[in-house]
Amino acid sequence: MPTPTTVVLFGATGDLAQRKLLPGLLHLFETGLLSEVQVVGTSLEEHDRDSFIALARRAIVDHGGEGPEPAGLEEFLKRLHWAPGKGGPQALRETVEHAESLFPPGEDVRRLHYLSVPPKAALTVVHELESAGLVERSRIIMEKPFGTDLASAQALNHELHQVFDEDQIFRIDHFLGKEAAQNILAFRFANGLFEPIWHRNHIDHVQIDVPEELGLAQRGDFYEATGAYRDMVVTHLFQVMAFTAMEPPTALEPRAIGEEKNKVFRSMLPIEPSDVVRGQYVGYRDVEGVAHDSETETFIALKCYIDNWRWAGVPFYLRTGKRMAEGARIISIAFREPPRSMFPAGSGVGDNGPDHLTFDLADQSKMSLSFYGKRPGPGFRLDKLSMQFAMHDTAWSGAILEAYERLIYDAARGDRTLFTTAEGIERLWEVSTPLLENPPVVRPYAQGSWGPNRIHQLIAPNAWRLPFERTWRDPNEVGG
Repeated sequence: MPTPTTVVLFGATGDLAQRKLLPGLLHLFETGLLSEVQVVGTSLEEHDRDSFIALARRAIVDHGGEGPEPAGLEEFLKRLHWAPGKGGPQALRETVEHAESLFPPGEDVRRLHYLSVPPKAALTVVHELESAGLVERSRIIMEKPFGTDLASAQALNHELHQVFDEDQIFRIDHFLGKEAAQNILAFRFANGLFEPIWHRNHIDHVQIDVPEELGLAQRGDFYEATGAYRDMVVTHLFQVMAFTAMEPPTALEPRAIGEEKNKVFRSMLPIEPSDVVRGQYVGYRDVEGVAHDSETETFIALKCYIDNWRWAGVPFYLRTGKRMAEGARIISIAFREPPRSMFPAGSGVGDNGPDHLTFDLADQSKMSLSFYGKRPGPGFRLDKLSMQFAMHDTAWSGAILEAYERLIYDAARGDRTLFTTAEGIERLWEVSTPLLENPPVVRPYAQGSWGPNRIHQLIAPNAWRLPFERTWRDPNEVGG
């Protein structure tokens, strides 16, 4: 039976809560994964319980994807409560106690505090929970960034640990909540076909590429103090890299997986400024809240190395940026090319680059394996072919949880598999220190492009996997 859970949602009227968290909690309630739940919303905005329920209804209808009347909506709305932010710790505690009184008597109730607040407000919330006496039997979910450098990350963790134990703290990364990201573990460790070749003897390089089409029209103030590296690379791309590069864990359980991820971070070489390209899209300085001479990067591409037995000498190329040609989230494994002495000139071998295994981490999760095959007919002409798989082609597609739903559910159960630790975060800031202390020049790039031209020098003699030369095959099309 699901354990009764009180979810305390700080920043309950914000954009993230309306787009993801409230619809996600409804879905978890409907599926029975969190069937015994009470939700306490709080923020500094003026609301009462009725107006909060009305806001939640609109958010779920607009963003929930189930139409105007989701099956469990009315019952879920009965479980919403409001604690006015201006009422302080006392009002918060009273509302939580009232919500928990609605559970059957005698049952242990756990608490899950979701801090959907700006980073500068996180510690204020933590101390409010301490003052309200809501630390016991509770876990907290924290949004990125987790510090801005090594010193700030250490200070943040030190202050957090004055109130919460490390095993109560869940630092969320919605990238790792996606089915495709978790499928990397299944793909590697459940198949004898791929694990034996998953190392430097067979893999030439790895690309993790997360371009975004969106700009920063309403986030200028936040981004000026953060930038693409702090916002995306430390908190997202390095985490995905750890899943890709980690050694087989001793068990498929949180502590063992977390230790293998931390081993990857401990093996990383410091990020050299010469291996980094920083960019800023033309027009960023016109955004409200952005300095007219801003040197904040909206784009970053870098080369990094994991100096262990499996990966020594294999470059990992990471790229992300705003206002780029398209939005995508891919991991691409490029295999070493074989000798070609047996193939005649003009056969086409090597013309389309190395074989690739590609994971698409977008919501429509897909995988593709490209390879050379012989074109039918006389002679020996080779073409690049591919085998593709999409999760939505299977009978399981209806069971997919949205990333935030999966992570909320895991945190409620205490499953830390997809969350990072204080040790991991501090180590990532440590290897980032050379870059943060001596960042390379920011280069302009046109909106709708793939970033500054210098990215091609960074990856040469290889090429970026995006943009794809071939589109993903649609299995619903004739001949697809």
